[in-house]
Amino acid sequence: MRLSIISTAAMLAASVAFADSVSPNDVKFDEYGAIEASLSGAPGDAANGAKVMTTRSKGNCVACHAVTALQDAPFHGEVGPTLDGVGGYRSAEELRGIVANAKMMFEGTVMPAFYKTSGFTRPGDGYTGKAAKEEDLTPILTAQEVEDVVAFLLTLQD
Repeated sequence: MRLSIISTAAMLAASVAFADSVSPNDVKFDEYGAIEASLSGAPGDAANGAKVMTTRSKGNCVACHAVTALQDAPFHGEVGPTLDGVGGYRSAEELRGIVANAKMMFEGTVMPAFYKTSGFTRPGDGYTGKAAKEEDLTPILTAQEVEDVVAFLLTLQD
């Protein structure tokens, strides 16, 4: 009985958090590509953001960006700029826009859109190598994971 009450409470909390999330198709970018409001309606967790940035099946930001604060993660890339100090010169709104869909701010970037579900050109179906189905894809990151990554990036000060 006690376990079912706890499970029910957890499910309700999760559904409330999801209800406050902005759908990827409803994200509002400003004219420069920034996103003013939180995508999840909850503050980001910097510790989880660091995990997302080093997890291959999620953000895996270190595959393209060097981040000294994440030096325990192997194989930092050099394709994108180093993220050291990014929290000192980019706002939360700018970082949120870049993580959600960097192409809204930097038109020719090769950085993937981590919070986008439609409008792709010839997307594949995960890691299967097969063509994607006609319906929208799932975003790489959840709204909360985007907020977590932003929270971590804001800790990267000079």
